[in-house]
Amino acid sequence: MKKVLVTGGAGFVGSHLCDRLIRDGHEVICLDNLFTGSQKNIQHLIEHPNFTFIKRDIQLPFFAKVDWIFNLACPASPVHYQHDPVATVRTNVLGIMTCLDLAKVTGARLLQASTSEVYGDPEQHPQNEKYWGNVNPISRRACYDEGKRCAETLCFDYHREFGVDVKIVRIFNTYGPRMAMHDGRVVSNFILQALRGEDITIYGDGSYTRSFQYIDDLIEGMMCMMQSENFTGPVNIGNPGEFSILELANMVVEMTGSSSKITHLPAVADDPKQRRADIALAKEKLDWEPTVQLHDGLFKTIDYFKQVI
Repeated sequence: MKKVLVTGGAGFVGSHLCDRLIRDGHEVICLDNLFTGSQKNIQHLIEHPNFTFIKRDIQLPFFAKVDWIFNLACPASPVHYQHDPVATVRTNVLGIMTCLDLAKVTGARLLQASTSEVYGDPEQHPQNEKYWGNVNPISRRACYDEGKRCAETLCFDYHREFGVDVKIVRIFNTYGPRMAMHDGRVVSNFILQALRGEDITIYGDGSYTRSFQYIDDLIEGMMCMMQSENFTGPVNIGNPGEFSILELANMVVEMTGSSSKITHLPAVADDPKQRRADIALAKEKLDWEPTVQLHDGLFKTIDYFKQVI
């Protein structure tokens, strides 16, 4: 049994990770300031003897004797991270330093939840871990993109200078139950609009592509990475299936039986035109690859949102 700190543990991904860790018999400290997370996501764990929730901002120094640290603390959708871009950068930079300092003192192993956004609007397709990316450092998205890139830099600097045991996963678009209703992510947006019979809004012509990963596959990949030896990453964790935004919209309309019409709005500035995970390294180093197909994962996610609304 490990004693585990999960920052951002009341969020969409964090709460599923807490579930997995508790199910595997670990002791979990969930730290979250509830800016985008929700106590509803972890309510079923509150009374569990191996689970502790602490409402706290990761920018503030924190100490606990732990074996593993999963740093997931940061708004991950444009609606939220652009709401207060300075706070987003601070969360990324000061937050990872809080975690790295704790790992340095305790000898804990740290996994940083990075993002495919470090690749920016890629000039290489699909994206592998050797690609350095194409990020506009002064765009409205940069508070998140560059914040995550800086966090990766700090992880490797602490690893080289102080010997901190770090792991970095670059997470591609992930969806599933417990997604926040109004966070602006394309899967939750489309499902909610379809279930309510509203127009499904696509920014641009819908030709932009993404690879969509179900939450269970992501959690399995993160666990494989944390338990790996002699491998720091970074490593892509995503589903290599590539779909256009228009394809996703049509799929959601069909699966919900909705009468919604698809409408188009102006494209968003600096929105990546193509995104697809190259997971060859994850297969080689972690013996991991996703198992949930988009159609199956969407069914589960649609069922969840039917209950929510």
